[in-house]
Amino acid sequence: MASRPSKKRKLTPPQSEDEGDSRSNGKIQRSFFQNAAKWDLLEDQYSARKGKKKEKESTRLPVKRDGRVQAVAMPVEELKESDDDWLEDEGNGSGEDEEAEEQKLQEEPEIPVKEQIRNAKEELAKLASVLNEEPYENAGAFKALTKIGQSRIPAIITLSLVTRMTIYKDLIPGYQIRPIIENGPGGDKLSKEVRAIRAFEQSLVSGYQAYVKELARYAKTKKSEAGGAAIATFAITCASSLLTTHPHFNFRSDLINTLVWKLSSRRPDKDFNKALSALITLFTDDEEGRPSFEVVSTLCRMMKSKDYLVHESVINLFLHLRLLSEFSGKASNDSVDLPMESRKKHKKAFRTKRERKQLKEERALQKDMDQADANVLHEERDRMHSECLKAVFATYFRILKLRTPHLMGAVLEGLAKFSHLINQQFFGDLLEALKDLIRYSDLDENANDDPEAAAEADDDDEEPTRNTSREALLCTATAFALLAGQDAHNAKADLHLDLSFFTTHLWQTLLAISQNADLELGARSLHLPDPDAPGSLASQQRTDTRENKVNLQTTTVLLIRCLTAALLPPWNIRSTPPLRLAAFAKQLMTTSLHVPEKSAQALLALLADVGNTHGRKIAALWNTEERKGDGVFNALAQNEEGSNPFAATVWEGEILRRHYCPKVRDAVKMMEKSIMSESR
Repeated sequence: MASRPSKKRKLTPPQSEDEGDSRSNGKIQRSFFQNAAKWDLLEDQYSARKGKKKEKESTRLPVKRDGRVQAVAMPVEELKESDDDWLEDEGNGSGEDEEAEEQKLQEEPEIPVKEQIRNAKEELAKLASVLNEEPYENAGAFKALTKIGQSRIPAIITLSLVTRMTIYKDLIPGYQIRPIIENGPGGDKLSKEVRAIRAFEQSLVSGYQAYVKELARYAKTKKSEAGGAAIATFAITCASSLLTTHPHFNFRSDLINTLVWKLSSRRPDKDFNKALSALITLFTDDEEGRPSFEVVSTLCRMMKSKDYLVHESVINLFLHLRLLSEFSGKASNDSVDLPMESRKKHKKAFRTKRERKQLKEERALQKDMDQADANVLHEERDRMHSECLKAVFATYFRILKLRTPHLMGAVLEGLAKFSHLINQQFFGDLLEALKDLIRYSDLDENANDDPEAAAEADDDDEEPTRNTSREALLCTATAFALLAGQDAHNAKADLHLDLSFFTTHLWQTLLAISQNADLELGARSLHLPDPDAPGSLASQQRTDTRENKVNLQTTTVLLIRCLTAALLPPWNIRSTPPLRLAAFAKQLMTTSLHVPEKSAQALLALLADVGNTHGRKIAALWNTEERKGDGVFNALAQNEEGSNPFAATVWEGEILRRHYCPKVRDAVKMMEKSIMSESR
């Protein structure tokens, strides 16, 4: 019986066909990637070899045909097949891919600038017409407008800015758009029209926000950049137009910051004047009060950061606030006194818990309706005016303490304009600040008389030229204007104000002012202007006078204002003491001999008014037989009461009767006639 053969054990299982195929494919793939770096070399070798390739030898046995032995030709399909077919195909494909990539990497031919501008015009016009016709169905056009404005060509940037400004001015609603609250009440019950309106409003707000940010960025474009000046001008123009036409809309603070930044420059230009005019228009047209308060607070912060080294016209912006004519309270730099009508509280009525809850809901609903309809509440407006007034007074007071030379005229005239809105506590502080300013002006004038100090002042060219006598007159005129706006008698009794300080200083400086050669020139006049010279300084001064009427009064006008307030006070015209009237009358007659003819006419007209009111008190100066005083008249006394005026006579009238100007001669006769008629 044959033995059974022993069974052999297989150590490894046989490979399946799938595994074999995967391994072979892996090898082919690895070899493919290894040879990928040599495609160019292989392709060149193959193309060279392909050109020299001979017909492949046939491996078939020859066949005897027609008595001849002939070789059998290979079929055409077999001739095309070769071992390197995959390499040829892959190589050709890879070459095409590389060429496509190279074409993509190559820069496309640049479009001419004129054609780009023309295309941008067409696209902007198309988007504008679409938004104008069906704005709610084309809310995505705002993003397209923003994308066009991202060009680097200045002409396209300016076109985009102006186009978007016009579009937003037409599409901005008459209310402020609020953000949508997610999962808000009734969000699932909104109709299709309301959802469309909401989507449009959100697109409008997002596009408008991006546009306002672009305006702020382009407004700061440097002139050295390509088209920088034109772009900055268009940005300021667009911001000014949007702020004046839609001050209630979103992102108002960003537009205000853009314009206030432009006003921080000390060298005015056309863009500066545009921003200035826009804020003036906002002040005059603002009925709510909140936009004006935002502008005032932003201006105050800007001036404080600049140490109040700003142009004078920025300070004069406060004179265009509507609170000058609408606000009835009294304020200072830190408090506001409202009238009694505003502080009255209505008597509380008894209400149940349900009624109080219902009233609270009605008030909240009414508040939302008022904000949506942009209604103006009188209480809110008074509160905004109060905050504006406090900020304005704080700025004025800081400038007075710093004694900034080129802003003194604007600040003092502004205080005179706001005099009726100043409460008594702040009134006393202001008068003390004005007194300190006059004292320092006297010290500065004495320092200018020192040759060494004058030489040091000449070395410093950046310091503005100061006119100390004019500053003193401005302080005196402002002090009397503040008194005219207050209840002067009560203020003097309650605060114990020394009001004679300004009168005494006016007496001491009267003769010195009369010898000033520039007495009849304005604050900015350097020489007598030629009115017939076109484009000269005279025409520029006339332009400045039309645009800015603050601090343009001549020294003569300021002097007449101060003398009128001191001799004929409006709060009590008959309370002036006789010694003051006589001393000033004698001093004014002497001053009339030194001043120009127009100033002499003004002084004599003032004396005629004094004679009509107080003729009996000063008539003794024109009659030597009625002298009431003994001794000698001292025109250089420290105060008017110590000059002993009744010991003198007015002999200057005899010289003025022979004055070269006939108007001065007539003024003397009218003055003496009024005094003599009143004394009888």
